[in-house]
Amino acid sequence: MRAMRTSLMVAVAAVLVGLAAQVVLADWNLGDPFKMHKPQLPDMNGLDVNFMSPKILADDWQCTETGKVSDVHFWFSSRQDQPFILQNVHLSIHKDIPASENPLGYSMPGPVLGQWDIPGEMVQVRRWGEGQQGWFDPNTQELIPQDHFNVWQANIVRIPDPFIQERGTIYWLDVSVNAIGGPAGGPVALGWKTSLDHFNDDATWTDFIAGTNMEWQELRDPRSGESLDMAFVITPEPATLALMGLGVAGLVARRRRK
Repeated sequence: MRAMRTSLMVAVAAVLVGLAAQVVLADWNLGDPFKMHKPQLPDMNGLDVNFMSPKILADDWQCTETGKVSDVHFWFSSRQDQPFILQNVHLSIHKDIPASENPLGYSMPGPVLGQWDIPGEMVQVRRWGEGQQGWFDPNTQELIPQDHFNVWQANIVRIPDPFIQERGTIYWLDVSVNAIGGPAGGPVALGWKTSLDHFNDDATWTDFIAGTNMEWQELRDPRSGESLDMAFVITPEPATLALMGLGVAGLVARRRRK
């Protein structure tokens, strides 16, 4: 009986270590841990909003676990399903300016709390799925209802010098990307995917112009005027989860030696 119990514990430990190793690979899957109000999953039949630099999109979240923001995952698509090579992802975290403090009547990103430029080779991209999706550019109001099918997930882990978030606080994440058409190069356009999951106020957008204050504008569906939110999730750092798995394995090993 004791041998059976030990074998079961070893098997459980092996599974936990295996799961931890999978997390270290950076992918986020349904059911995986998160440290925000809830994952804002992609609307598989929604819109992709142009977020090619210098355009920046931003959405807010509420922290549910104090600690490092070192792992960010978001969903995106390529206009007309063009092949692409991701060159850079710019991330920024901002303090929240609530609607009550904005004369324009909506909440928006405030002072920058941290920002990073992540080289494309450090971003793990995988195909998530497909659906009939539209393309939207908030500058020009260009809307193409049936533009592309493929949905991609971008996984960024171990962000250097990560920001420390505090439980219960609302922050803003902004994202902007640079990319080229691949493998031959040339122009390409990527869009951050909208989500059916809504939190707090609308997402916002702006264009970065050096030496000027960013003028954040509400992001709304050009067809209905309804609020748009973006598809992303902030998760515990993989190293923490891996150590949890290894800790269980170590406990089993100690028990076996007794």
